[in-house]
Amino acid sequence: MAEISRQDRLNAFLKGAGWQNAERLPLTADASFRRYIRLFRDGKTALVMDAPPAHEDVRPFVLIDKHLRLLDFSAPEILAEDETNGFLLLEDFGDATFTNLLASGHDERELYILATDVLIALHALDTPSATPDWLAPYDDTRLRDETALLLDWFMPAQGLSVTTEIRADYERIWFGLFAHVHDGPRTLVLRDYHVDNLMRLDDRESIKACGLLDFQDALSGHPAYDLMSLLQDARRDIGVQLQADMFERYRDALNISGPAWDDFERVYAILAAQRHAKVIGIFTRLQRRDGKPVYLKHIARVWRLLEMALEHPALADMKAWMDSHIPIDKRQSPEPIK
Repeated sequence: MAEISRQDRLNAFLKGAGWQNAERLPLTADASFRRYIRLFRDGKTALVMDAPPAHEDVRPFVLIDKHLRLLDFSAPEILAEDETNGFLLLEDFGDATFTNLLASGHDERELYILATDVLIALHALDTPSATPDWLAPYDDTRLRDETALLLDWFMPAQGLSVTTEIRADYERIWFGLFAHVHDGPRTLVLRDYHVDNLMRLDDRESIKACGLLDFQDALSGHPAYDLMSLLQDARRDIGVQLQADMFERYRDALNISGPAWDDFERVYAILAAQRHAKVIGIFTRLQRRDGKPVYLKHIARVWRLLEMALEHPALADMKAWMDSHIPIDKRQSPEPIK
């Protein structure tokens, strides 16, 4: 018997959902193996997420999507699902990503206020409400494995040695830093919270005007992570004053002060360094392994953000490690492999 093709499975899914006769428009792929198709039918639209099960699992997306909607945040409604074959039919939020709006001249401050206010509302929730029992923790293993991407991909691409001793020292320093992260409060961490994954929904008010995307990797972790992800964006420069204003807005709204705010700022710097190390490794891997060189152009910016995070006194040992093992002239995009 002939194997059923991916296209045939998609056609069967759309037929079951009543969208088999819809016009289809493939959209730009993202950094994962997922692809999206916009459907048009009778004046209505919807989106298909096509996530091949060999590479992607839609079940975490479904869980987090339903959880966010239960908490009254604007995640897309799931209109139909086939978790076995990796297809979801989603509410179409349109094309007004914050990235597209910023490119067309939309008020930057207004968008960042909206995005910050979503985090304020999420982080104001009590921990049991925000982090259900099934939500995995952002634990040492996950944090460590992410930072290892710098060693596994970027350093070899730059011709830098990664011995067993070098790796052991790197991990030892990180584990000491992660202890500060775990001492803090816990919330739902969306993990990829930046302008590419936020939508402006003009038919909704207040924080519901912010549509949320790409949250399938969410975990239970420290609230500083998503604020840092928003304000220290790997893909675009954000002014120092705007960052400071959103930082202050967040602090004042949640009434964090004194030693608690000092702890928050320390964890913010630690998680910034952790994420930037991870992203540098990922952007290198996307070119070297996956043939996607477009992300290399961001590596210099991410190195600047990492160096800024390393200036926090809590990160002195990690700064010393970086200075010893990654020379300044290597902190740039590797030459792409043809």
